[in-house]
Amino acid sequence: MNIIVLLKQVPDTTAKISISSGFMDESTITKWSMSPYDEFALESALQLKQNCNGNLIAITCGPDRCSKMLTDAAAVGTDKLIHIHHEGYLDSIQTQTLLAAAIKKFEGEVIMCGKQAADTNSGSTGPGVAELIGASCITHVSEVKYENEELIATRLNSLGFEIISTSPPSIFAFDKGVKELRRPNVRGIMMAKKKEITRLTPEDLGASLTNSNINLISQMPPSEKAPGQKYEGTDSIHEIVSKLRDEANVI
Repeated sequence: MNIIVLLKQVPDTTAKISISSGFMDESTITKWSMSPYDEFALESALQLKQNCNGNLIAITCGPDRCSKMLTDAAAVGTDKLIHIHHEGYLDSIQTQTLLAAAIKKFEGEVIMCGKQAADTNSGSTGPGVAELIGASCITHVSEVKYENEELIATRLNSLGFEIISTSPPSIFAFDKGVKELRRPNVRGIMMAKKKEITRLTPEDLGASLTNSNINLISQMPPSEKAPGQKYEGTDSIHEIVSKLRDEANVI
């Protein structure tokens, strides 16, 4: 079974984001990381690989810096690394087109990804790719198992845990998983440094990037929050209660 995990490199949650000339200045970002929900998808993919003796392929799309993330994925047990190389901005539709073409090329049967990326938070990758390759899609998943030639997914809904069975090809978009991503050991790190990364271009995949009607006009930081208000002493109780009731609407 070919298991594919889709990974995205995003600015680390502690990184400072700067805007220059109306767009994010990537040169000022000192640390890039794997998107957190993708980490849960990768861990589940590793577990599924062990349970069904599958072949695990990690695919990412982006500039040169994404190669390090693939090497990190190899250090914990990924078998094959695919880097769809593209410098510059890609919108969701273009990214999904490239990922779908790569999944078809490498004959992915089970595809896992995060429910949303930490930078855009659009949550469209799983459903979008599923439509392009004709696969079923289950979102907000916390665990996937392979039993009796069926894929069994667990996810949380408003009433409790929901168990869903499906068959390949299927895409699973992960919320917080049952287990966090394992740490690589020294042997894994050394072997990952030698593992080859297959670099592909959109042309190699026969994918067109002209199928989008989206134009990124500008980016801007969020508005600064108003300064907090501080009160001391029992004489302020009535004023605090009044503000909580009339302004904050919390009581």
